Amino acid sequence: MNIQEQTKEYLNNLPEAKRSDMQELHHLVLEVLPACKLWFDDGKNSENKTVTNPTIGYGLYTIKYADGKTRDFFQIGLSPNKTGISVYILGIKDKTYLAQTYGKEIGKASVTGYCIRFKALKDINMNVLKAAIQYGVEATSEN
Repeated sequence: MNIQEQTKEYLNNLPEAKRSDMQELHHLVLEVLPACKLWFDDGKNSENKTVTNPTIGYGLYTIKYADGKTRDFFQIGLSPNKTGISVYILGIKDKTYLAQTYGKEIGKASVTGYCIRFKALKDINMNVLKAAIQYGVEATSEN
C-alpha cells in the first residue's frame, strides 16, 4: 500500500467527528502544498508498539545539525489525538512567531512554537490557520 492509500485508509477509519475535520485539513494543506511529498507515520516503533499518535506529513525540508549531518522531514503535520487535533508547523526558527502572530486571532486553540492544537475546526478561524500554514511552508522552503 502506498502512502496516499495508507493516508486515505487512515482518514476513513477515524471516528466521524475527527474524520471530517481531518479530511478538511488534509485538503487545506494540499491546497497550500499541491503535489507535495506525503508522509505517514503510524506512531509505532520498530517493535510495533504505539509510541505516539499517527501523523500525516506534507512537504519536505532538510534539518541541518551542528555536526553537519542532515535529516529530511515534513514541513506540516496533522495528528488527531484524544482531545482534538494538532497541526505541526515545523522548521520555524523563531519559536515565539506562531503564538505572537496567529495566537490571538485563531480562536479556541493553544499555539506553541511549532504546534496549533484545538478541539475541532468549528473552534478556529480557518483563514488564520491557512495563513499560519502558508507562513510555515514559506519559512521552511527557504532552508
